[in-house]
Amino acid sequence: MAEWKQAYQQKLRSMEDAVRALPKNAAIIMGMASMESQGFMSQIHKFSDHFEHLRVLSCLNMNSYDFCEDPRYEGTFMNENWFFGPSNRKAAKLGYKLVDFIPNNLHQAGTNKLAALKEEGATIVYWGPVTPMQENSGFFNLGVSNVYEAEVIDAADMVIFEVNPQVPWIHGDTQVHISQADMLVEFESEIPTIPVLEPGETEKEIAKHIADLIEDGSTLQIGIGGIPNAVASLLEHKKDLGIHTEMFTESMIDLFESGAVTNGKKTLWPGKFVFTFALGSKRMYEWLDNNPSVLELRGSYVNDPYVIAQNEKMISINTAITIDLTGQVCSESLGPVQYSGTGGQLDTHRGAQKSKGGKGFIALRSTAKKGTISTIVPMLPAGSAVTVPRQDLDWVATEFGAVHLQGRTSSERAELLISIAHPDFREELEKEAAKLGYL
Repeated sequence: MAEWKQAYQQKLRSMEDAVRALPKNAAIIMGMASMESQGFMSQIHKFSDHFEHLRVLSCLNMNSYDFCEDPRYEGTFMNENWFFGPSNRKAAKLGYKLVDFIPNNLHQAGTNKLAALKEEGATIVYWGPVTPMQENSGFFNLGVSNVYEAEVIDAADMVIFEVNPQVPWIHGDTQVHISQADMLVEFESEIPTIPVLEPGETEKEIAKHIADLIEDGSTLQIGIGGIPNAVASLLEHKKDLGIHTEMFTESMIDLFESGAVTNGKKTLWPGKFVFTFALGSKRMYEWLDNNPSVLELRGSYVNDPYVIAQNEKMISINTAITIDLTGQVCSESLGPVQYSGTGGQLDTHRGAQKSKGGKGFIALRSTAKKGTISTIVPMLPAGSAVTVPRQDLDWVATEFGAVHLQGRTSSERAELLISIAHPDFREELEKEAAKLGYL
């Protein structure tokens, strides 16, 4: 015990000392979303004089930070991001040269970026939050994200742990040892939370079409937002559901407490909630803390489509911005403007389809902008990112129904998608489909 306490004190630094010990040129990788390094990210701009050029890699920034939003820091900092949050969108929209996007599938986010950085000869630093250390063992815990964090720690040239008493201790591949750290910084901050989005009537209608197609004994991946929340609320009468998901959400606790989720019939990791990060309320973080029924594993494993597919009756539920009549799905951009990211959507959609008895759902409202435009379109707007290629698309659901597109011809796909478009736009879609040679 005394040995680990001594090591802790030897490696403990003030924020300023730790920052000034960083290389002047480096790629520094943060923890993700709820586990972003709030101490470092909120204060790094104060030490801009120390750096020549610092690349800060993060994913779904939850808070507002000067280093990636204030144009005074152009040229000194660059925030490379796997999934844009509100602050990144704002900076990009204003044209600041402070943010850039990393296209990826979630299960490859860490490995692909690490390989690219090593090819460039970059100095790789990891800086991420952890729980306080267990004094009898020297172990910390990564908390509620292990998408790429453990892999980066293993590969980094320098590792700094930001010790935060608010971080929950999560079971899984989440333990890191003081021997892996070069420095420790203490910084207490609340874990970022998001509100539970209450579904409206349209979301509830969409959810009904999906819920009717989910069988007892299915294993679920449920995304974030009003539609997935609405689906979850309609599954409380189901039996023996399981959870194998990229993101742990509030609705999964509700399904467990209703008795619908038991995890008992899962073919992979029976008895366990399997996930790779969590983002939600303080209540959810408290529920996950030291809960032996949860298992947080690396994103390279959890989101590998071949791993996902080992769960029989695997169900993936994700949302989209728009879909064209051939079945190309855009879930992350508004034309060429990056809005969010691919995340794990393609991973889970592919994994569900490869599962015995599985289904991959893409759900969306049939209209946007208060009903003035159709989300089902003849062709995607110029520059749109294709999140799910047409050859991968399985089920699509709107408030007007759910259609199965696998194995369908181009003309059949167009007809099926038009059938679940808003009635106000069906005639025009049929005309455009005919012009394009789909009908």
